[in-house]
Amino acid sequence: MNLFQNKLLWKLLLITVVPVIGVIILVIWLAIDHLAANYFMALMKKYEVSPTDIHQMFLSSIHYYLIWASLAALGLAFLLSFFLTRRVLRPLSQMNKITRDIAAGDFHARVEVVTRDEVGQLGLAFNRMADSLEGIEQLRKNMVADVAHELRTPLTNLRGYLEALNDKVIEPSPKTLQMLQQENLRLVHLVDSLQQLARADAARAHLNREKLDPAEEVRQMLGLYSASFQDKDITVTTALKEGLTVFADRDKLLQALRNLLENSFKYTPANGNVTIAVSALQDKVEIRFTNSGPGIGEADLPFIFERFFRAERSRSRDAGGAGIGLSITKELIEAHGGKVGAESSAGTTSVWITLPME
Repeated sequence: MNLFQNKLLWKLLLITVVPVIGVIILVIWLAIDHLAANYFMALMKKYEVSPTDIHQMFLSSIHYYLIWASLAALGLAFLLSFFLTRRVLRPLSQMNKITRDIAAGDFHARVEVVTRDEVGQLGLAFNRMADSLEGIEQLRKNMVADVAHELRTPLTNLRGYLEALNDKVIEPSPKTLQMLQQENLRLVHLVDSLQQLARADAARAHLNREKLDPAEEVRQMLGLYSASFQDKDITVTTALKEGLTVFADRDKLLQALRNLLENSFKYTPANGNVTIAVSALQDKVEIRFTNSGPGIGEADLPFIFERFFRAERSRSRDAGGAGIGLSITKELIEAHGGKVGAESSAGTTSVWITLPME
């Protein structure tokens, strides 16, 4: 029974072979019937018995039963073909209906998979596709909501201060103008981040790869942020293995490293510690950023590379982030065939990336 459930081929054979076998049996039966009738006639003549009436009665009986047997066989073949074909085509009919539902914006329906044959596998693949489309649609809705959330605060502040200045409720002091400039810069930074994210999404098709030394690239980016770390009295420790080579787009790799450095700088408290390590893991190069701080909750850790996700929304907004930096890093590294990950415990957080070794 499992053989018939698992292979569509056997179902199609069952549908097509049964009628063919029925026809063959019918032909054989008629041939035997014809030969038996001739043999019956020969016996009648041999024993000098008038065969006319008996022969006609014999043929009539045979023809009667053959007609009913043929009708029964045709009916059985039709019923088997009908039910088996309908069972085979049921998932396809469901896919047709669900496709229309998805086109109309309903992503909840799924195909009922009852077999493991080719049609059942198609149903599973269709359900996976529907899950993916539903996830993408949810991400799109979340992104629209998050962008609106991010834009609302600075725009509301700008509108409030501009209306107050226009109504002469407050005077245009340098402090007020500086506050307006900060809100404007926050908007510009958000738009720039969204543009970077869009470019990161398209990075897979636009990689200008070359041989790079990860340790040298980390050292270069660290030189740009050394003053910022010194201002917060953050101690930076490095363990950069020399001589490793990756085949990567330099600009995009530097952008990913910049995002990780900014992330370490923002979330490391004053007088904290940051450790940056470059090491070899079999055929991969790992670049790991470890910083001291309050850490990330276990429930939040799997989602920190999602777009606009922030474990502490208010703290991240005050720090100037929109929850996009790690998402950009993830897109850029995966475009190179690498991976990203994070680990966190009480007082320590590590974010790492891996790239294939050249």
